[in-house]
Amino acid sequence: MTAVAASHAHPWTADPYAAALRAGRGPLYLLRGDGRRLPLDVARWCGEPDAADVSVLDRCRGSVLDIGCGPGRMVAALARAARPALGIDTAPAAVARTRASGGTALVRSVFEPLPAEGRWGSALLMDGNVGIGGDPAALLRRIAALLEPGGLLLVETAPDEMDERFEARLSTPWGVTATAFPWARLGPRALNGLACRGGWLPAGRWNVSGRAFSVLRRGVS
Repeated sequence: MTAVAASHAHPWTADPYAAALRAGRGPLYLLRGDGRRLPLDVARWCGEPDAADVSVLDRCRGSVLDIGCGPGRMVAALARAARPALGIDTAPAAVARTRASGGTALVRSVFEPLPAEGRWGSALLMDGNVGIGGDPAALLRRIAALLEPGGLLLVETAPDEMDERFEARLSTPWGVTATAFPWARLGPRALNGLACRGGWLPAGRWNVSGRAFSVLRRGVS
């Protein structure tokens, strides 16, 4: 396990997240250290893929690794289309819901050993998961090692231009989890800058329903 993975103890296993997944809805927030709350769209995560999600699924190629798959709407949709896909998530409740919906998933961090390393055709970072670990550059390096040469990384970024790192906790109207964890938010330009410095090839960006996406291609060297 890398230093990024070891730096915090999987906050997404906390009870508020598990409870929200069981209910299929929030309210659930990321509470920043400055007091601002960022709403998490649990109801959308627990629903069927919408038009924005489908625009991502249509761009996937080969076998697909969904990093931070949550309740598994993307993995389940790929399974229904008979496309090879695996979801990973540190939250047992998320993996259980993914499996119940017909997807294949493991309780695993992206920074832990994974099946088929170096052979995945595509990887997904949906719903702001480019923020995992609070160090997007380290996350991109790790994903490069998971993909085959020329493999695709499809990333949902913040719709607005930003590049920020912060400590956060999970929050509900009834309380806040004790464990803080590092997180990040990137807009399209910041992601492409990191990607280019890390040897990725930007291969397109688009917006659907107010959500922003970018696709990166792993270099072949």
